[in-house]
Amino acid sequence: MALFEDIFKGGNLVAGLAVGIGAALVAPVLIPAMRPIAKSVLKAGLIVYDQGRVALAELNEQTGDILAEARAELAEAGKPAAPTEAGPG
Repeated sequence: MALFEDIFKGGNLVAGLAVGIGAALVAPVLIPAMRPIAKSVLKAGLIVYDQGRVALAELNEQTGDILAEARAELAEAGKPAAPTEAGPG
């Protein structure tokens, strides 16, 4: 582990070049192998995002329902609720 720390701190130029050349040689093999993994991660992120949107929409709907019920109860009790829309004008 100390070898990698020394390489990245600029301690050994030859080792740094060896890592760079090794990465260039291994990259053509690793990149195609990484594509399915990256695609899976992106798909999982999209699923989580869509589920979050659905959950937020449901929460918004439930909050609106509760608010409407509270306004109806206030109207039945004879206490007017604060207006939600601006007056004419």
